[in-house]
Amino acid sequence: MRRRFHAAAAAAAVASLLVLAPLAAGPSAVGERRAAVTPAAVPHASGERAAERQRMVEEQVARRGLDDPRLLAAMVQVPRHRFLPFTRRSHAYEDESVPIGYGQTISQPYVVALMCDLLELAPDDKVLEIGTGSGYHAAVLSRLGSEVYSIEILRPLADRARRTLHRLGYDNVHVRMGDGYRGWPAAAPFDAILLTAAPPQIPQPLLDQLAPGGRLVAPVGEGAQELTRITRTGDGLRRETIATVYFVPMTGEAEREQPEPARVDAVEREAAEATAAGGGAAKGGPGRP
Repeated sequence: MRRRFHAAAAAAAVASLLVLAPLAAGPSAVGERRAAVTPAAVPHASGERAAERQRMVEEQVARRGLDDPRLLAAMVQVPRHRFLPFTRRSHAYEDESVPIGYGQTISQPYVVALMCDLLELAPDDKVLEIGTGSGYHAAVLSRLGSEVYSIEILRPLADRARRTLHRLGYDNVHVRMGDGYRGWPAAAPFDAILLTAAPPQIPQPLLDQLAPGGRLVAPVGEGAQELTRITRTGDGLRRETIATVYFVPMTGEAEREQPEPARVDAVEREAAEATAAGGGAAKGGPGRP
């Protein structure tokens, strides 16, 4: 049985981070704020820079209320520093996002953990990730699900992430260079879909590739975005808003999308202009810009 994620607890923890701002918990929030996990509940780290990784999970993840043992074990196991450029590795375990080149960043540890927790992955789940970046998030996902399919639009990052993942033995991660807007139809459907960059709205092809019972987690919007979870239920799609976040925007085909309110406003302006110019009512429906 899947754990039931406590949205109110997540919003409370997120509020403590400098890069995130809280939203009021909506009707989807369930339960009380979860007590922080004691450091003793975090598995023991081993290997290169193990003490830093142990401290990262204890202080930045567990003490902020994320308590899934499999998630904590994954965060302890994956060597975050190995996914960063050499010049940035000294910052790998700090409580912040870190630049990885080409205008992209690796998200701070808590944000990675939170998004994974929201997906509520089972060991046999198949995951689609849009925005491979450094490959770190995909590596964590690979410890929680069975197969990870990851798409990166920037070739240098896709090539580097693929090499890093292969070198470290994450053989259940499949990286492809391309625009993630239309997903990975050949591997669909997916039990979980994760977006690591923010589209103005969730691309319809990704929703179409979400399996029954599947969860999609993404930052959505422009400027200050909403961290959103969508679940495919027997009655359709259920949407939950977790918190306000700040991610890099999704590029490619997503850049040509407008949020629904913006589309409506554009159509209304066009109709008003046509009416003013021609003295009559404009006809037609909204179209893509």
